[in-house]
Amino acid sequence: MSRADVLGEPVGRSARTPSPLWSLGLFRSELLTTFRRWRTLALLAVLAAVPILVGIAVKIETSDGSSPGGGGGGGGAGPAFISQVSNNGLFLVFTALAATLPFFLPMAIGVVAGDAIAGESSAGTLRYLLVAPAGRSRLLLTKYATVIAFCLAATLVVAVSALAVGALLFPVGDLITISGTRITYAEGLGRALLIALVVAASLVGIAALGLFVSTLTGSGIAAMATTVGLLITVQILDQIPQLDALQPYFFSHYWLSFADVMREPVYWDDLVKNLGLQALYAAVFGSAAWARFTTKDITA
Repeated sequence: MSRADVLGEPVGRSARTPSPLWSLGLFRSELLTTFRRWRTLALLAVLAAVPILVGIAVKIETSDGSSPGGGGGGGGAGPAFISQVSNNGLFLVFTALAATLPFFLPMAIGVVAGDAIAGESSAGTLRYLLVAPAGRSRLLLTKYATVIAFCLAATLVVAVSALAVGALLFPVGDLITISGTRITYAEGLGRALLIALVVAASLVGIAALGLFVSTLTGSGIAAMATTVGLLITVQILDQIPQLDALQPYFFSHYWLSFADVMREPVYWDDLVKNLGLQALYAAVFGSAAWARFTTKDITA
């Protein structure tokens, strides 16, 4: 076997160039492999359980007619939404996303992203993947696309679970935005979908960071633990007042800006900053992952 075969890199005119259909097949294979793992299914089950627990807790707390969360207000996504859940079950979608975004969702993404390359290496399958005409760049891009697909799937699992539980436990109908204006239930569903997409997009930065960490080690467990550790560290640093000059550059700083979608009119400033910051992290750490992966020696 030649070095080009092991590295998955074409040499000369005789090298095979993968067709687009072959690339789609590789992506489909990665999706099936990822979503069939018991670890992935367990993560999705935990995420689906969070809205159920929140909904039951709010239902019990408001069974005597009291208001959950001690009142509303637009100071934060959690308090602003949870105070409205008993009035309209659709607000459980926003509350559940606000509850899972700081830790549960990014932790799940960190586990999947951290295992993307390092997991293949520790299992001894990475070398054989590169024997196929994928090439390192194409394989890395496929891995990242799979992690992004998981970001979307995980977010939708939370949103759909919350939507179902909210409709079962609480009344639904027209709703009041954070700004105090009334919108129809159909428009509220549209904004819930937009919020879910914004939340999914908010995770592309931690996904790229996890993928980069995954290229640095041959241990899937070490990569996952490092990614989750970095997540926790950044979350702590984002709460220290003395670091306020640096905090706007932390990938988690604008995560809860999705609450601005429920304002009338929608307040776009922090939303745009969040999406721009995620794109920057994806570009920087995606490039770092590519530079590392395309130059490292593959021995397993």
